Amino acid sequence: MELRHFRYFVAVAEELHFARAAERLGIAPSTLTVQIQEIERTLQARLLQRTKRSVRLTGAGALFLEQARASLLQFDQAVGVGRRAGRGELGRIVVGYVGSAALAGILQQQMRRFRAEWPDVQLQASELPMGRLPGMVAEGHVDIGFVRLPMALPDELRVHVVQRNRFCVALPASHRLAGAAAVDARELADDDFVVPEQDLGTREVGRRGRFVPRVVSVPGNLLTVLTEVSLWMGVAVVPDVVASTLVLPDVVYKPLAGEPVTSELAAIFRRNEGAPAAKNLIRQLVQDLPPC
Repeated sequence: MELRHFRYFVAVAEELHFARAAERLGIAPSTLTVQIQEIERTLQARLLQRTKRSVRLTGAGALFLEQARASLLQFDQAVGVGRRAGRGELGRIVVGYVGSAALAGILQQQMRRFRAEWPDVQLQASELPMGRLPGMVAEGHVDIGFVRLPMALPDELRVHVVQRNRFCVALPASHRLAGAAAVDARELADDDFVVPEQDLGTREVGRRGRFVPRVVSVPGNLLTVLTEVSLWMGVAVVPDVVASTLVLPDVVYKPLAGEPVTSELAAIFRRNEGAPAAKNLIRQLVQDLPPC
């Protein structure tokens, strides 16, 4: 038995008249009669009591009508869900991010706008180790990642820079340079360094100051990095976006002297993304945030 048989039977059961039901369905009355007889043979049950003047449901027909209607409704709902999913109106998107993406506000801004436009898409966001994010995106465990460049990326990923910041230096409040307007890299040669996940700033400070930074801790997470700075474990080179968003006791932020050291926040995603919902978010990111 096929879905069309359910539609034929429901039409007859609702019209209780073969000619009207056939007209509603756009088929010949004789064809409809044959189809109803086929249903009854398949079920081995009489569904309709027919005379020359009337058609009425039997007890079995009334029960079958209830289930046929439910089956048609479920089918229509499934078709609707499939079509909505195909347009990206339904689905789930997994976003992975480094802490500075949340501090920069880009993450919140983009997810807030996406939720307003696509309210039935489930968004799941988690802070993840930056070193793992490219592989997780490439393997399909994460759909879109927010990372700090530069970093090595698999060939199957695209990258879109969404914000540029500058690196600054986080110092303990009682540090000898805490009162300086700006910090010259050479003045940090004797300091210990606490290094975040993106070590570009630390390496550049060492290059400018012509020394190898003495790294005492690599906790990764920015909050932990700055907590260790506040505990006098060392200094840290971090994106300047944290200066206004992550205020900790006994930590001061100072710009680096000389040419700014740029820190790039980027979105990474698969080149051949096939999921409509994820494609909608990628399209929003690229359109809202032209390459910096």
